Amino acid sequence: MTIPSLIQRTQIWSGHISAFLLGSMFVAFILQVIFRYLLNLPIGWTVEWVTLSWLWGVLFTFAFVSNNNDMIRLDILYSLMPKNVARVMDVVTSLCCAAIFIVTLPKAWEYVDFMSIERTAYLRLPFNWVFALYIPFHVSVIIRMFAISWKAITHSQEAKHA
Repeated sequence: MTIPSLIQRTQIWSGHISAFLLGSMFVAFILQVIFRYLLNLPIGWTVEWVTLSWLWGVLFTFAFVSNNNDMIRLDILYSLMPKNVARVMDVVTSLCCAAIFIVTLPKAWEYVDFMSIERTAYLRLPFNWVFALYIPFHVSVIIRMFAISWKAITHSQEAKHA
């Protein structure tokens, strides 16, 4: 198996996982409404699952599914700038963001590790499992920021707002 096909398969499966998280969040929400308002039997695990699946869905999707063109930028500001200025802005902002995430990575790791002492209220999951996905998310932000900076430096990508 080649590296590009492995990356493509990973992206496809990551998309499926993100869709599952979104779908399970919807199902849990509907169950909560049915049990609370139709059966008058409120259940707490559904609220917890919706929160967890939303958190994991957002972090997982950014880390493994979305691409750099999906990121929100200041389009109005970029469209007013010459392409070279937009590239400089890309380099500066992405390197600053990468630096912040690099500096904070050890503390993020410590926090995730520290949260092993607590469990969620209903599902009784250790909180370090809940927050564990933050580390791959954190690393993916660093990699993405370096990639954006590299593309801007090498002019391999025109400003998306031209």
